[in-house]
Amino acid sequence: MAAAEPKPPAGAATARRLARGCWSAFWDYETPKVIVVKNRRLGVVYRTVQLLILLYFVWYVFIVQKSYQDRETGPESSVITKVKGITLSEHKVWDVEEYVKPPEGGSVFSIITRMEVTPSQTLGICPESVRVTNATCDSDEDCVAGHLDMLGNGVRTGRCVPYYHGASKTCEVSGWCPVEDGASVSQFLGKMAPNFTILIKNSIHYPKFQFSKGNIENWKEGYLKQCTFDEVSHLYCPIFKLGFIVEQAGENFTELAHSGGVIGVIINWDCDLDLSASKCNPKYSFRRLDPKHIPASSGYNFRFAKYYKINGSTTRTLIKAYGIRIDVIVHGQAGKFSLIPTIINLATALTSIGVGSFLCDWILLTFMNKNKVYSHKKFDKDSTLTDPRGLAQL
Repeated sequence: MAAAEPKPPAGAATARRLARGCWSAFWDYETPKVIVVKNRRLGVVYRTVQLLILLYFVWYVFIVQKSYQDRETGPESSVITKVKGITLSEHKVWDVEEYVKPPEGGSVFSIITRMEVTPSQTLGICPESVRVTNATCDSDEDCVAGHLDMLGNGVRTGRCVPYYHGASKTCEVSGWCPVEDGASVSQFLGKMAPNFTILIKNSIHYPKFQFSKGNIENWKEGYLKQCTFDEVSHLYCPIFKLGFIVEQAGENFTELAHSGGVIGVIINWDCDLDLSASKCNPKYSFRRLDPKHIPASSGYNFRFAKYYKINGSTTRTLIKAYGIRIDVIVHGQAGKFSLIPTIINLATALTSIGVGSFLCDWILLTFMNKNKVYSHKKFDKDSTLTDPRGLAQL
């Protein structure tokens, strides 16, 4: 009598059945089955969802966002600026060559409105500023000879000497003397500064669409000499008064001129190139860019010096300048009809309408009283078509 063959493990048999089932299901064909459900509430939900999706695509996607257009952002841009005007301080008349830095007329420039001038500095020895950390002293022992403070004004000599004014003493330093705090004179240039005029010439180019335009259109002789910017009547006369720019940024001119600050002039070119070029116009906005509410970093100032010689020795005038820095920022986007984004967004819209069917199917099969009946009607398996002979009868 032959020995009985060992039975394969139960796990292996289960795995084989699962594999056969998956392989068989892989070749199944599924087709939607249409069931008409006579339920008014479900029909209202279905049509409402379809209507909302349709409104979203028609109004927001196609009308507001203009998704039928090919778009380009960040135009190539050129900015040229020119400032004109004169002003008075307590000691002299100032013209544009003296209060505009740098003078090249780029997109970033500063208009000096207040100066702290330290005249006739020469290389020598003098008391250090009391504002420098550990500069005050009582005797020479408090001052280390040769010590160099990175925030100071020179190399310490090792002597403790009386300050420029008052009874205090500071360590003596070797450098440009007298130091800034000891002999500076303040001069305010902001008296007539609100009337300074600033010409901002801007040209943009969208290379994808080969479209170019500038913010000056009327080339009639003498036009720019007699106009200033007005959003309605002189949109293409980009000559702004400094006081107008500061006012539009919501700032007080006197306070800004005293402490300095940074004002952004933003030029936005949003162009619909399906329309005529005359509809592509610049839009100007103005706002303060530096954090004025943070005392540690508010305001704007910088230093520079003017050098000359007196009796063969080098002398300089040190100037700490407070001013209004103007940053001209250009951005924008252009759009033009293109078939590819139109087809893509139309296909997306038509596909999204099917969300209504998905939602109503979920309600139908989950919350309706006869959900099992609906489930049986909706998901039907036809076994008569499992062999080629059944298929041939179709």
